[in-house]
Amino acid sequence: MNATQGGAVEMRPVVIVGPGGLGREVHELIEDINAAQPTWEVLGWLDSNAEMHGQRVHDLPVLGDLDWLADRPEVAVVIGIGAPPTRRRVVERIRAQGNNKFPTLIHPTAVIGRRVEIGEGTIICAGVTTTTDYRIGKHVLLNICCTVAHDDVLHDFVTVAPGALLSGNVTVGEGTDIGTNATIIQGVEIGGWSIVGAGSVVNKPVPDNVTAVGVPAKVIKERESGWQL
Repeated sequence: MNATQGGAVEMRPVVIVGPGGLGREVHELIEDINAAQPTWEVLGWLDSNAEMHGQRVHDLPVLGDLDWLADRPEVAVVIGIGAPPTRRRVVERIRAQGNNKFPTLIHPTAVIGRRVEIGEGTIICAGVTTTTDYRIGKHVLLNICCTVAHDDVLHDFVTVAPGALLSGNVTVGEGTDIGTNATIIQGVEIGGWSIVGAGSVVNKPVPDNVTAVGVPAKVIKERESGWQL
């Protein structure tokens, strides 16, 4: 946000990729940010489905697909996609074709520590509680009412679903998806591109490229390395 010479607020243009459930929640998040401090002018949506182009969602137009960003480097991009593999592919496509910025969005009700690192493109939703000395990578999603505690490390493209609780000294590898109301016990390390099922309690390390569910969580599925590409 910048102030013009006349004192008016200059809003930064932004588009949201994906007008689905998460994307619409992100739009509400941006509206809440603007209610607290006018910052963003939401131009509309981007979607790969050509049948959506020209339609309106939340009274905003679906402008086109990612090609719409060509020659529009001044427009910031928010990725409203929950699935880490898809989010990564979209980010890589945008990076390959231009210099668009990925803003970090933090809901006004989120509790954010003072001695922390948060990467670009990360979205922190309403009711999230965090403490201190943690590191969050790029394009991470912290969904509503989840908890991140001291000294946690969340690598790029991690998704933490609503109500999930990460105790202190937890590490979550790149692209891992932590399910709704899952609990990660103190000091546990979870590998990259894995899935922790909803309601699971993780009390021991989880390797890369697996699905772990249950109380306590156990591996029920293994995937080949690179499955997310």
